[in-house]
Amino acid sequence: MQDLPDRGKGTVSFPALRAGGIGLVVATQIARFVGKDNPLPGWHSPQQAWAQTQGQLAWYKAMERAGELFAVTDLASLEKHLANWQASQEPEFADLRGVKTKAEYAIKPPIGYIRSLEGADSLVNLDDLHIAYADGLRAVGPAHYGPGRYANGTDAKGHLTDMGKALLKEMAGLNMILDVTHLCDDAFWDALELYDGRVWASHNNCRSLVPHNRQFSDEMIKALIERDAVIGGALDAWMMVPDWQRGVSTPRSMDCNLIKLVDHMDHICQLAGDALHIGIGTDLDGAFGQEQCPYDLDTIQDLQSLPELLDSRGYKEADIQQVMSGNWLRFLRDAWRDSAVATKKS
Repeated sequence: MQDLPDRGKGTVSFPALRAGGIGLVVATQIARFVGKDNPLPGWHSPQQAWAQTQGQLAWYKAMERAGELFAVTDLASLEKHLANWQASQEPEFADLRGVKTKAEYAIKPPIGYIRSLEGADSLVNLDDLHIAYADGLRAVGPAHYGPGRYANGTDAKGHLTDMGKALLKEMAGLNMILDVTHLCDDAFWDALELYDGRVWASHNNCRSLVPHNRQFSDEMIKALIERDAVIGGALDAWMMVPDWQRGVSTPRSMDCNLIKLVDHMDHICQLAGDALHIGIGTDLDGAFGQEQCPYDLDTIQDLQSLPELLDSRGYKEADIQQVMSGNWLRFLRDAWRDSAVATKKS
């Protein structure tokens, strides 16, 4: 099939994730509502958008039943998955916690996934947030591209709507993670002021290196550092190098390689004074493939070259481990430990 530019150029698959030792991912649901004056692709009612996200949920659940995925929704399931994933990576590790036999895990360990809603348009009302939470949703980004029902996103302007403010209040009550990825500047600052829960940026880069409203300014990055957030570096080429022209530029012609991701990561580290606020975000499931990602990445397995690149920039082994997994795991453990404590108190 040749109908889309990324056909046959995908970089993410279950085998490639396993080959790269990538055992935990953030998996999205996404469906945009578009009004009559909105030229972006999407659905013409929130109810239609909700139905699309439920179809995506059905696929994730089917992959769970097939043994491909394992839902991570709280501290207990996180630790259980990490122990079992470690068992699959190290044959001498014997404690499988009773999930599968050692032979089965060695062949095809399930990949842990944390479900996130990218753009909240599909939530018809806040009752749907509670339904989604009960189904395992743990993070929400209020906006995607353009104007949204709850917030304005990339290439749009304006503050959180009243619905958006109410959404954040409900999310805080559920101890959900707020994903500030894609929020326009006004909505970003609104969200940080109003939300007192845990905040992350699942896939964002630096505006000072690639000027565009999709990226974070240094002031935004510093504010996230103050909130102990983690920012996942994105591998969409136009976000990595300046002056990318869609449909014209190629990764090689723009010298877009994985070291450019390290440039963005390092910029955040220089602002922070440490390596505790960066991680891997990729966005490689974002409807683009090799035509629009680093030329030295054939599949997501090639993320395993990042430690060497970080080492060449002077990062110590402990810092590299934080970037590869430690920062995200610390964030999740802290967030879900808070949730467990709150549940016991209630």
